[in-house]
Amino acid sequence: MEPAELLRHGDEVLVAVVEVAGAVVIFVGAVWAAVRFVVEGLRHRTAAVFTPIRLALGRFLTLGLEFQLAADVLRTAVSPSFTQIGQLAAIATIRTALNYFLGREIRQEQRQVAEGERRS
Repeated sequence: MEPAELLRHGDEVLVAVVEVAGAVVIFVGAVWAAVRFVVEGLRHRTAAVFTPIRLALGRFLTLGLEFQLAADVLRTAVSPSFTQIGQLAAIATIRTALNYFLGREIRQEQRQVAEGERRS
């Protein structure tokens, strides 16, 4: 096996591992949020108890998207073509925008939670 072929194969394995890690983070976050949603929904029937659940889910989503972006960067690390670079740029832009808006929503929700705790 030639070194270039070995490098490409190793890169493919690394990309797959990082993509799976991102998918697992998102899946675990979604399951955790769903379980918490059901448990808290049965105990407390107010909308305020769901805000911390949404915040945690947002953090899981953000972390999972970061893993997915890392996998995309790895994918283009070994002899990328112009098409791959363009695709990476588009994907990175979309995922960065998603992370930005998720982060903004998380900060807003955290402020609302903090204000609610001060009033109590």
